Amino acid sequence: MTADFPSVIRDPVIPASMDGATVVLRDVVKAFGDHRVLHGIDLDIPAGQFVAIVGRSGCGKSTLLRLIAGLDQPTSGTIGLDGPVRLMFQEPRLLPWQSVAANVEVGLPPGRDRRRIAEAVLAQVGLTGRGGDWPSVLSGGQKQRVALGRALASHPSLLAFDEPLGALDALTRIEMQTLIEQVWQEKGFTAIVVTHDVSEAVALADRILVLEEGRVVMDVAVDIPRPRRRGDPVAGAIEGRILERLLQRD
Repeated sequence: MTADFPSVIRDPVIPASMDGATVVLRDVVKAFGDHRVLHGIDLDIPAGQFVAIVGRSGCGKSTLLRLIAGLDQPTSGTIGLDGPVRLMFQEPRLLPWQSVAANVEVGLPPGRDRRRIAEAVLAQVGLTGRGGDWPSVLSGGQKQRVALGRALASHPSLLAFDEPLGALDALTRIEMQTLIEQVWQEKGFTAIVVTHDVSEAVALADRILVLEEGRVVMDVAVDIPRPRRRGDPVAGAIEGRILERLLQRD
């Protein structure tokens, strides 16, 4: 299934493309007290790559994402990243007392172009004409489109997603996957998504990292042409390999 979203509006206040961030991790450790969550992570993510991180609950996926996004600091090791970062969560985290457009404007510098940027970004995510609405009248998928628009408005070099589609129904989730892939291709930012859904990881990513007890145990290239067809046997084989690893028991 595909969704027909509008092409990115070529507006002079919104760059037609963004420079993706290069991410380099060297021997990154994260511990909370005596509990070590990440164990010496070494990672190189080239600019513009779409990376998915999967693994069992508690394996360190979200911790790793928060470190890359700068929301937390490693206990030891280094993280290098060139460019601004925005993070999308599973909850849209919209301000209910602000309009849709005002929510998109959050974080933008003062200036007369704020509303123009918001309107153009809302068009990019399929919400043309909805800027004056209140968040309470939007569906779950529409709220996540607003959250995506808010992230895009600040022109990030890296857009990080922490289970952003986990609360959506199956069809809306597929539509949002299509939208995320479209804006990533058109904008050129580096994307990192944490997800429990291996099929979602295969549908979206160039590369899938499998975490297990705070270590990267698989680094899988997804060399499948885009747009990707659901039910593709190559995609199914990659998904099967990853699930076999995730479901194995000691």
